[in-house]
Amino acid sequence: MKIVIIGGGFAGINLAKELVNQPQIQVTLVDKNNYNFFPPLIYQVATAFLEPSSISYPYRKFFAGKKNLQFRLGELVSVVPAENKVILNNGELSYDYLVFATGAETSYFGMENVMKNAIPMKTLNDAIEMRNTLLKNLEKAAITKDIRKRRKLLTIVVAGGGPTGVEVSGMFAEMRKNILLKEYPELETSASNVYLVDGGDALLAPMSVASQKDTLEALTKLGVVVKLNSRVTDYINDTVHFANGETIQTKNLIWAAGVSAKLFEGIPTESYGRGRRMATDQYNKVNGLENVYAIGDTAILAGDQKFPDGHPQVAQVAIQQGLNLAKNFKAMVHNKPLKAFTYNDKGSMAIIGKNKAVVDLPSPKWHFKGFFAWIIWLFIHLISLITYRNRLNTFWNWMVAYFARDQSLRMIIRPDKRS
Repeated sequence: MKIVIIGGGFAGINLAKELVNQPQIQVTLVDKNNYNFFPPLIYQVATAFLEPSSISYPYRKFFAGKKNLQFRLGELVSVVPAENKVILNNGELSYDYLVFATGAETSYFGMENVMKNAIPMKTLNDAIEMRNTLLKNLEKAAITKDIRKRRKLLTIVVAGGGPTGVEVSGMFAEMRKNILLKEYPELETSASNVYLVDGGDALLAPMSVASQKDTLEALTKLGVVVKLNSRVTDYINDTVHFANGETIQTKNLIWAAGVSAKLFEGIPTESYGRGRRMATDQYNKVNGLENVYAIGDTAILAGDQKFPDGHPQVAQVAIQQGLNLAKNFKAMVHNKPLKAFTYNDKGSMAIIGKNKAVVDLPSPKWHFKGFFAWIIWLFIHLISLITYRNRLNTFWNWMVAYFARDQSLRMIIRPDKRS
């Protein structure tokens, strides 16, 4: 059985891992990057508290010695379902079964200026670009004599009140308090603000009311200016415009406000559902196609009674769908019955700052905050990293940052642009 997996995020890598050493199954994983990375921690790379290598690992290193797993660096161009093949930017692959695990991409809700000028927070490349941009703006602020220009360089607006927005704004607030004036004495008398804005009426909308309240209170104490019911409509000439007519002057708009799935040539229009996600049955098979499957953020599955409108686009859904589909592929080989996917909600969490986090557990309905929730967050994220090497590196960096309230990773590193 030849299985081609497009995308090596949470869904794709867990599907591949579960199929290791299956002699009757040959897996080829295709990704446009040559490494797997851990999206929940990219904001710590962006704020220079973790190195990129702490949350990433090369596919070929991971697949070494696993005889039935292969990696292919490439981008999907189109699918030819009638011929059971995919066209990549560097060749073709044939398959018996094709699995889309392509995740989601940043959505700017049709706002072209925001897309051109805001800083996204979705990929490792985004994180490195954000780190470079913020550090360069700090250096510019340190030498400029124009007070208004300096204020724009130092003001940070984070759009999106989900976990990423909450976590990155809390990190910026703590950096401003513990690092900024120590390393940039030129800015001692300069005003700077961190804004967290969201179009809804609460932060962390999917979480409990208690978590929403605790998060708002903790961020406010850290000095973050939280603006709810404030939907961004444009970002032009260093000005963020809101639907209510308000504006904020800044050089730093960080976009963590939404995602959408991707469209692919060769997949029929009727196979897509809400949010451009591929509509699947309860076994993750794409509607209208016989041997094409979709898992994770790119899929919207019908048949799970607890989630009639589809599952949330979170890591646990992707992981569990990857593992369930792997079991079904193994069942197909042995002509055994397939298992329909049902999501086991293990809870949700967000970190706010040092010793500050919120955790909601669904069964029983428990809510934790503060230091204990922070420890839970650290533990869950550590064990979720793909290798022991990643876990050790991340743990070491966290310990240094915890006791020193700092990190020594603020380097502006970018490739030399040669003609």
